[in-house]
Amino acid sequence: MNDRKPLDLRRHLPSWPFVGAAALLIGGVAGAVIYSGLYNIGADAPHTRPVYWMIENLRDRSIAVRARGITPPANFNDPKRIATGAGLYAEMCSGCHLAPGMEKTEISQGLYPQAPELGRGLAHTPGEEFWMIKHGIKMTAMPAWGRTHSDELIWDMVAFVRKLPTLSPAQYQAAVKSAPEDHDAMMRDMPGMEMKSDGDSHHHE
Repeated sequence: MNDRKPLDLRRHLPSWPFVGAAALLIGGVAGAVIYSGLYNIGADAPHTRPVYWMIENLRDRSIAVRARGITPPANFNDPKRIATGAGLYAEMCSGCHLAPGMEKTEISQGLYPQAPELGRGLAHTPGEEFWMIKHGIKMTAMPAWGRTHSDELIWDMVAFVRKLPTLSPAQYQAAVKSAPEDHDAMMRDMPGMEMKSDGDSHHHE
């Protein structure tokens, strides 16, 4: 006959007053650190390893969850879409993410965290790339291009980015030259992209 009593978890867990006091203590210490300005937020002072690990995992999980179910359009690999994406990439993205045969730029060297060099390979799905381009990423230099660019143009960029690691420097330059319109022409009908009355366009990057 088994006389053992069921385990009472309440006896092994901390009391609510203890949990409340610990939470107040942790909050107080965190508040003191923030108010004191102890943490160096400068882009030339890298995060500590635990802070970087936490931010990196928070970012990747946030993107993965929100991009779930986003699938490319049926004509995702259409050469016209890729050509349009090449022009957009050269104008909007290459300054930070570089391109085949392109030297590091002043802005790419000053960014923290460093923008990934997309010509070296890709770490995300097309859906995740679409979400990142459209919505941007907090606390980085990645803007939310969806505020000024349609979903169609964003998919054009994703289509080209998927092609980018396979291109040589000469092929990259040829792809950019094959873009059907310059950037201002593509942006003419986008919300908030009014053109100057003298026919000259605002420059948007």
